[in-house]
Amino acid sequence: MRISSNFDSGNIHVINAESPQDIQLSIRKDNQSTFYQWFHFKLDSQPFVSHVITIQDLAKSAYPDGWVDFQAVASYDRKEWFRVETKFDGDNLSIHHTPEFSQVYYAYFTPYSYERHLDLLAWSQLSSFCKPYHLGETLDGRDMSLLVIGEPADGKKSIWVTARQHPGETMAEWLVEGVLHRLLDEDDGLAKWLLDKAVFYVVPNMNPDGSARGHLRTNAKGVNLNREWQAPSMENSPEVFLIKQKMQETGVDMFLDVHGDEALPYNFVAGCEGNPKYNERLKNLENTFKQALLMATPEFQDIHGYEKDEPGKGNLTVAANAVGHEFDCLSYTLEMPFKDNVELPDVVFGWSPERSKQLGEDVMVAMRSVVDMLR
Repeated sequence: MRISSNFDSGNIHVINAESPQDIQLSIRKDNQSTFYQWFHFKLDSQPFVSHVITIQDLAKSAYPDGWVDFQAVASYDRKEWFRVETKFDGDNLSIHHTPEFSQVYYAYFTPYSYERHLDLLAWSQLSSFCKPYHLGETLDGRDMSLLVIGEPADGKKSIWVTARQHPGETMAEWLVEGVLHRLLDEDDGLAKWLLDKAVFYVVPNMNPDGSARGHLRTNAKGVNLNREWQAPSMENSPEVFLIKQKMQETGVDMFLDVHGDEALPYNFVAGCEGNPKYNERLKNLENTFKQALLMATPEFQDIHGYEKDEPGKGNLTVAANAVGHEFDCLSYTLEMPFKDNVELPDVVFGWSPERSKQLGEDVMVAMRSVVDMLR
């Protein structure tokens, strides 16, 4: 029996793996950080033998509440990922599974590999609507890539979409894949309509270093990018520095920053109510977007989510707040669950890449409702 994680986004530490019924593991912390929650590893063992895999010391993990009612995902072919029986006792997570094949992969959520990320960029450039741009390099020397979709022209709005500031939130890039597949569909009427009105600036992966390293929340230097937006630097957060620099060139009329939430089993948005410049215009834009998304899909709701910031007390180091404040624009954080949408549960797959991609397509319906109102 063997457990390994020496691959793209792999993360696990083996404590003991001598008996299938008593495999003991722990999760490595993000480099130069105290954050840990993401895991992704491969088990080589005998098929049709019951295995109990325990991941220890989770009471001190980044989000202990995220383990409550959590079900790990598993895959034999690294394409279809399904949920497996998982229990949490307050500190230890135990996965109970009888594999059908000799090799099986387990993860915190369906991975989105760096190779798939590169494939997405390469596929996107085949569209006549899309131009890829290299903005610079990360601390590990990976590309910071931007996709510009549509032809800039006077009067067109600038809509920015970013994902995976927190690399373990892989559902974010799955959602962006859905956005791109609809936006680049030459036969899609909504896509044509939106591209007549706006240019889209899409960053599918804000944190490629953390993604490849198997981090939950930080870049190669242990920096949480979603706390860097007030004063990013090339030394600590080149990912944010380069994107913010480009935003200042293009302007921003709408910003959507896509994330995943460990604890809350819902899809929801967080706005900029705490920003100093927040006003009735922005409130109306937020409400119009939310109402349109509620009509577009039952996967979205607006009851459960984060508490709204008090007026003037928004954290301007956070992307949505910082961009909304600087550009006086509609700016949302969109959150998806690691677990499942409890309002539409799926016992086999839970919240999944397919549902994330579909939500990405539905988000474009909500964008249509506000694009003429943005300025």
